Amino acid sequence: MTGHRLAVWGDPIAHSMSPALHAAAYRVLGLDWEYGRRQVDAVGFAAALSSLDSSWRGLSVTMPLKEQAFRTAATHDRHAELTGAVNTLLLGQAPAGFNTDVGGIIDALAGGGVSAADSARILGAGATASSAMVAAAEIGVQRIDVRARRPDRAEGLRTVGDRLGIAVTVQGFDAPSESVDVTVATLPGGTVLDEPVSTSLAASGGMLLDAAYAPWPSALAAAWQDERVICGLEMLLHQAVRQVRIFVHGDPLHELGNEGRVRDEMRLALVGD
Repeated sequence: MTGHRLAVWGDPIAHSMSPALHAAAYRVLGLDWEYGRRQVDAVGFAAALSSLDSSWRGLSVTMPLKEQAFRTAATHDRHAELTGAVNTLLLGQAPAGFNTDVGGIIDALAGGGVSAADSARILGAGATASSAMVAAAEIGVQRIDVRARRPDRAEGLRTVGDRLGIAVTVQGFDAPSESVDVTVATLPGGTVLDEPVSTSLAASGGMLLDAAYAPWPSALAAAWQDERVICGLEMLLHQAVRQVRIFVHGDPLHELGNEGRVRDEMRLALVGD
């Protein structure tokens, strides 16, 4: 397999670390594949997609294109179907859509010592929050507390919870906090909550996985003040490994040859020399 082209699309996109991650993976795998980045907004997505020729193997898709990519895909994996969001397109006559964010969250939590939990809190209400909810269900969570600045905008997560058979409450950030085993924050990088709110969430929140990683430590990670924190770079790494599996094998569960070394080189690409 030579000459394939891939890229990450989104708006904004200049900050994306995906090119470095994927370049490291294909170098280890001995694949002469090109992986770039392109700023594409929702309005321009369809035209940009239709301009691609047969040399294009696939796309990584970030905000604000995940829902649009879902509508574009002819088929969906289970995680994409549950969340209504696609972050990986395997191109061809019938594009296949995948959501590797769910697996990335599961793998990041497992790396931090959380492979099972009964309760969780999710901060935020966007596409990544839906992925966090599905990931929580897959590690056994039965009760999820969703917090959002605008709780009315998080009502769609109740629907996801119903499909998963999970009890979901939706509240503002300043609601009283019962203890949970794990918190997944899906807020934009740089978000700062009022100190009493972040202190309350930290005291009751168990392990924190903060999907944001720039700047780091995030304000939330600083509020936790101990080792119960997983940086969002771990989620980014693990979801990218699953993307590479898709681009190479067409299956997010089909492990790569020499995958341990692939993952190590991708992690090095995140932290630099």
